[in-house]
This record gives sequence, structure tokens and C-alpha cells, in this order.
Amino acid sequence: MDKITKWLAEHDISEVECLVPDMSGNARGKFTPTDKFLTQDSRLPESILVQTVTGDYVDEHNELVDPADTDMLLVPDPDAVRLNPWANEPTAQIIHDCYTRDGQPHPISTRNILKFVLAKYEAMGWKPIVAPEVEFYLVKRNLDPDEKLSAPVGRSGRTEKTRQSYSIDAANEYEPIIEDMYDFSEAQGLDVDTLIHESGTAQMEINFLHGDPLKLADQVFTFKRTVRETALRHGIYATFMAKPMEEEPGSALHIHQSVVDSKTGKNIFVDDEGRENQRFMHFIGGMQRYTPGFISFFAPNVNSYRRFTPEIAAPTSLHWGYDNRTTGLRVPDSSPQAKRLENRFPGADCNPYLAIATSLACGYLGMVNEIEPTPPYQGDCSSEPISLPRTQEHALSLLLECKEAEEMFGEKFVRAWSAIKRDEYEEFNRVISSWEREYLLLNV
Repeated sequence: MDKITKWLAEHDISEVECLVPDMSGNARGKFTPTDKFLTQDSRLPESILVQTVTGDYVDEHNELVDPADTDMLLVPDPDAVRLNPWANEPTAQIIHDCYTRDGQPHPISTRNILKFVLAKYEAMGWKPIVAPEVEFYLVKRNLDPDEKLSAPVGRSGRTEKTRQSYSIDAANEYEPIIEDMYDFSEAQGLDVDTLIHESGTAQMEINFLHGDPLKLADQVFTFKRTVRETALRHGIYATFMAKPMEEEPGSALHIHQSVVDSKTGKNIFVDDEGRENQRFMHFIGGMQRYTPGFISFFAPNVNSYRRFTPEIAAPTSLHWGYDNRTTGLRVPDSSPQAKRLENRFPGADCNPYLAIATSLACGYLGMVNEIEPTPPYQGDCSSEPISLPRTQEHALSLLLECKEAEEMFGEKFVRAWSAIKRDEYEEFNRVISSWEREYLLLNV
């Protein structure tokens, strides 16, 4: 706590946001006056870890957490302390780790799951490096869930009507919002790199500098809060839904990943001559072999599977290729030291801790089990048959058959995740859509 105490004093902090990422990757926690934060333990009910996205508790609640609804202990991470730049008074936001009452890392905490996977790499003498790319849409305020989303008005007084990938002028339509977003990001120490206008109307992509997986997951978690807050200050919304609009492309969270030797810092995906080695092939093979069983962590919501559609810049199969953006796994052109694999499966709606943990887990299993990949795909992969699950229910059935998920994440976490996501699916399945009323009401 010495490091945190000093930081709070230097910044004259009067209030602390004690934050914990929930299953969806959103912030849960409490506001605490600084003097109370420094003198009292922070706690939260562990039941918040088994709530669905609708706020309900799963039927298996009493089997997953203590039926008495006891507290878990929160321990602040001194490397995850940041200013809250949009607060009205000097406020800190501190991400905490969750522990059980007997002092063990809580098995259902998503941040702990990533730490569990990183520990497996550390035991092998490996250090993963990741660089996330996060896509999102800016949309008009939407107070009626039955109303379709649309792009907000830009500086010109008009809304976008056409797709303008990489357009500087289209991005500049929202310059006041983007400038505030960058200012907030800088104030929080986020390693935000470049911004581009993506192919959807008012769709943006932010790239992060490569670095430590846990720190980057913390940054993506924080960045999502930041973008939503920035948009609200300008009278609009920012959404990270995987597929928010019917006629527009989905939003992804692409993950570039490499692995270096912990002692030498050398990229383990290349040999001494800088050529790709078998370990890199096995990493790719692991991504191909195990992604189907783990896919619900890349596509965690019912809406996620609408993104896996041909011809709208999203992967639909398990192929990989060299500098091929139509494949789910892409090897970008790079120097030998920067040799990496881009995972294009995760949607922007995923929990960044779980998406990064899952991506690294699949690659790890491929390396330790020496899984060979298929030959690299050449050409347009979107014409291939769809081999990814198209529904959340299918994805969860594959997870139950994936024993490697329990090996990497723990049996209790997999049970909790499955219970939460099945409840969400059943809740969604009770809703009768407008499509059904329009085409089935009088025609069947």
C-alpha cells in the first residue's frame, strides 16, 4: 500500500473508486473516501461474479458461491491506479484483485483467470506480448430498445450515409469527441496508439501499443469506460456491441500476440536466422484446434454470433493465412522479432481479460501439445463454408465438451460461465422478435 498511499497524496485524491471487472468486463465496485480506503479493507459480495447481463442471479448461485452471500476481499493492484479525469473532484480509480475469505485468488474472478494463464507461461520461461485493437460505434441516443440505431450528427450537421474506411475527413466529423477521448486516455496513462475510421458508419478503431497482457487488459477495460463517458458528455452513445446494426459490419477486438523468452527477450516464434519455427506453427495449430471449444469467451453474448457473417469483414472459419484479413487467424508482415499472430475472432463485446486469456490459452495448448496447423489459406476465405458456431447455445455445448477449458481456467469458473450464459440465452429466447411477427403472423 505504500506506493498507492504516496500516489494518492501526490494527486490530492479525495475519493477512490474500488473497481472489479465482472463477467461481462464491466466495472463493479464502490466509492470510498480516501481516508477510509487507506484504513479499512475493501470488500464486495462475491455474488456479483455470478450475475447475468440482465442483473439476475443464476439458478446455480448457491453451488457457485456461498449461500450466505458472503463478501470477498479486494486487494488493490498498485500497477492499476489511475486518475478519473471526468470526475468532479480529485478521484482515483483502482482495479482490485478478488480473494476468498481464506486468502486464495477467487476462482470466478475474470482478472484472476488471465493471471492463471500467465502463470502457466511463466512456468515455461515464456512471456506473452499482446496488442489489442478495439472497434466501436458512435450512435445517436437511443431510449427505445425497439428503435434501430443510427449514426450521430457530425460537425457538418449531417449523419454518415456511406461507408468510409480509413477516411480522415469522416473521422474528423467527430473531432471534438475524439479529442476528449484522447485527453481522457492520456490522463489515465492508456497506451492508445492510432485511431482510424472503420468501414461502418461512425465506426472507429483504436490500436494499443504492444505490452504485458494483464496491463493491456486493464487498459481495454478502462478504455471502454472512457469512451462511453466521453460520448455521453457529447450527447451521444458509444457501443461495443458485436453487431449493433443490421446493415453495418460488426465490431471486433483483434488481438496481436507474440511470445518472448523470459530471460533473453527473444521472440520464441523464430529461429536464430529469423525464420518461423515449429513453435509458431504449433501456436497457430492450437488456435485452430481449441478455438471452437473456447469460442463463447470470444463471442460471449447472443448478439455476438450475428457478427460471424460472410462478406462483412468477420471470420467464419478456422483458416489462417499470411497478411490475409479474410481469415480468422492472420500473420501480419513483420520483422523476425515482431513475428506474431493476429486473432480476429473476438468481438468488441467480450471481456478483455477473458479474450486475452483464451487466446493465449489456445496458443499455449498448441505449443505444449505440438498441434500442427492446416496449410495457410490463400485468397478470399469468406467464400468457405461457415464452420464457427452461429448461436450462443451451440458455443456453450462445445464448451462443455472442452476439457482443456477446465484445465486452463478451472472447473468452477467454467461452470459459472456456462450457467450465466445459458440463463442469458434462455432469457433472450423468450423474446418474440419483430421479424417473427412480420413474416409468421399471417403466413404460417
